[in-house]
Amino acid sequence: MKILLTAALLAASAATGNVALSAEPAAASFTLPELPYATDALAPVIDSETMTIHHGRHHKTYVDNLNAKVTEFPALKGASIEQVMAKMSSFDTAVRNNGGGHYNHSLFWTVMTAPGKGGKPSEQLRTRIEQDFGSDEAFRKAFADAGTKQFGSGWAWLIVKPDGGLAITATANQDNPLMDVVKERGTPILAIDVWEHAYYLQYQNKRADYIKRWWEVVDWNAVSKRYADAAASKTASGS
Repeated sequence: MKILLTAALLAASAATGNVALSAEPAAASFTLPELPYATDALAPVIDSETMTIHHGRHHKTYVDNLNAKVTEFPALKGASIEQVMAKMSSFDTAVRNNGGGHYNHSLFWTVMTAPGKGGKPSEQLRTRIEQDFGSDEAFRKAFADAGTKQFGSGWAWLIVKPDGGLAITATANQDNPLMDVVKERGTPILAIDVWEHAYYLQYQNKRADYIKRWWEVVDWNAVSKRYADAAASKTASGS
């Protein structure tokens, strides 16, 4: 059954441009980051086969396709992926989709860790969550709702807004809150991928089940560090 599902996902990915069908780009400005853990480290929440395909094929293809656009858009060469996001309106749809895919997944891998190893939100982050959402339980429900109700492929995010507060938002496809083309912008500190390729081999069409289990692998130590950095940056800039 898993072999059939894998074949079906790869066939669908090829049809939508999510699997590389051409050779490596000659000049690479962007690179695929290594996973910060083994592919089976998130099991049983996310299985090794899903991680292998998700990182080694889907994410790799976003990087390859983005590099293929460097000749057409010289501004991509030498730019950080964050700088590309901030000027997304200057580029075409392919850069938006593949650049977003690269940024989103690069963040996604780093906010997860082995079950039971993620710790808890820092006191600073916990206080802000309670201030902006009322309680941790209310925050988790709102975040899960954002991911569950996102129609089709996309992401749910916890962001630090320009005023320093927290907000939950969702984006379609590979958009993210750093892009200058999205409605609600901010600094992402937590994200969940709700594209089917992120969960279908293990959870089939049960996205809500995937999101419910996903909390077990959230790395709150990493998320808290991202929050502290974002808060400090806004304080330093006077935002």
